[in-house]
Amino acid sequence: MQTELEPFLGKIHHGDCIECLGKVPSNSVDLVFADPPFNIGYQYDVYEDQLEDSKYLNWSAEWMKEVHRILDRKGAFWLAIGDEYAAELKVEAKKIGFHMRNWVVWYYTFGVHCHSKFTRSHVHLFYFLKHPKEFTFHFPQVAVPSARQLVYNDKRANPEGRSPDDTWILRPQDCIDGFQADEDTWYLPRVAGTFKERAGFHGCQMPEQLLGRIIEACTNVGDVVVDPFSGSATTLTVAKKLGRKFFGFELSKDYVDRGTQRIKNAVENDQLEGAEQPRASAPGTYAHLTKTRLQEPTLIETELNREATGLVEAFVNTHRGFSVDRIIADPILNEDFQTHCERLSIPGSESDRNRFLFRMRKSGRLKRAGVLTTVRTDLGWQQIDEFLHASEIAWNRISHLYSASLDDIFCDPRIAREFDRIASQFMPGRSSLEYRWSALKLRKETGVRRKNLRNVAPAVESLLKQKKISFKNFDIEKIRQAAGVYAVKSESELSKYLYIGETHDLNKRLAGLVSAAGVAPWYDYGKLDLQLQFLPVPITTRLTNQLTLLQKTQGSHWNCKALTMSK
Repeated sequence: MQTELEPFLGKIHHGDCIECLGKVPSNSVDLVFADPPFNIGYQYDVYEDQLEDSKYLNWSAEWMKEVHRILDRKGAFWLAIGDEYAAELKVEAKKIGFHMRNWVVWYYTFGVHCHSKFTRSHVHLFYFLKHPKEFTFHFPQVAVPSARQLVYNDKRANPEGRSPDDTWILRPQDCIDGFQADEDTWYLPRVAGTFKERAGFHGCQMPEQLLGRIIEACTNVGDVVVDPFSGSATTLTVAKKLGRKFFGFELSKDYVDRGTQRIKNAVENDQLEGAEQPRASAPGTYAHLTKTRLQEPTLIETELNREATGLVEAFVNTHRGFSVDRIIADPILNEDFQTHCERLSIPGSESDRNRFLFRMRKSGRLKRAGVLTTVRTDLGWQQIDEFLHASEIAWNRISHLYSASLDDIFCDPRIAREFDRIASQFMPGRSSLEYRWSALKLRKETGVRRKNLRNVAPAVESLLKQKKISFKNFDIEKIRQAAGVYAVKSESELSKYLYIGETHDLNKRLAGLVSAAGVAPWYDYGKLDLQLQFLPVPITTRLTNQLTLLQKTQGSHWNCKALTMSK
């Protein structure tokens, strides 16, 4: 069958989709993704997108019959369609013989503004199968953390997570009462005109991340992916990046030429464009407005503002001389603070009160009230060196998952507990305060060092040329107690550094690193053969070596994407 498909593979073919599909051998492809014209009068360059209802439905039935014919017995068909004909095409697909697996709603914001009806902000994605019981679906490729994992830390939870819900939303951070961060929801942005991902020659462009999830879930490497309406060539570009075979059809010669060039520019194993976790790339609207000094406070802020005297009293009676940072980061002190707030009937949730306490400090209200914080938190760099990397990794993972600052993470007890859980996986045995305070110290020091970062000595850069040692063969007895830098890679992902760090004691840090590797989720989707590089080198200025190496290997990212972003 592959031989019969050879003339089709790797190309966008110019022509009518029904005629072109008719030439494809039966039962020969594994996935078809179709984003056809919606019949709403869109201005394509050669296609008339405004047929009579009966003609549009008959035409749709014709090309869907061809899709059904060319699909392998275990094949999948995904159809993107708007409101106008979603119900009708679902019925037509059933008549043809397709079995619906999911009716997915992909939600986005920044839809076209409407004056006489509600603004459209979604697309329907039908997931059809040719056979109801024989199909490909890779659960680990799309799994998300379950509520048991994120909220309750339940040992009965499936460590692989659970399958996402069938509603995909762009900006959950703006939905205060719904689509919370601990819900199993897919967040995917549409490709707006200002996005770097925008191809620029086609108005209806699907996000690469959306196609990536579909292709990874429903096909294997080497399977054949087809798009009957190639358009901006996103489906085929993503298929190439993910190591699938592909071909498509397109009525517009101009789109064929431009799409072909886009495919040529793509390389297998390239990262997909767009944010895998959009929360990491876009803060909540309120977070942005706060930075610009939002003039109109929320209802809960207004209530808390009225109770400011009570909040000051709660802080005075529970802070024991420590700073606001310590009260927020220390779960024991924060529990005392929250209990006192409850006694005083202070409104809002625990996170509301914590955030408002920060605002009171920043506005100088605590200082004006005569509140003194004279007790220092005695946790120095030498004490936290052994587990500093665990706090760093937890901080990056949580900030990407929740699009939250470190203050926001610790203000919300649920998110803070998830931070503690991740940190303990990478270096167990420390208290919540130790993990959290290490991250706060790291944030402060990083801000200082980044402003004055200079090129590091060539000796430190030579770390990247050092021989790689497998974790399995690592002999800690041969490592002397000395400051240095180190890097973690995986044998199957040699192009990526999972982590680059520095330490005052290579022996102690690497010993803990290797011992935790058996349980730590270094790469969220499976155990890998980890490899280590290290180089003893003096640390003259804290974090300078680490930051410089990260800048050199990751383009100024604080941490490696493999660790900070969930697969």
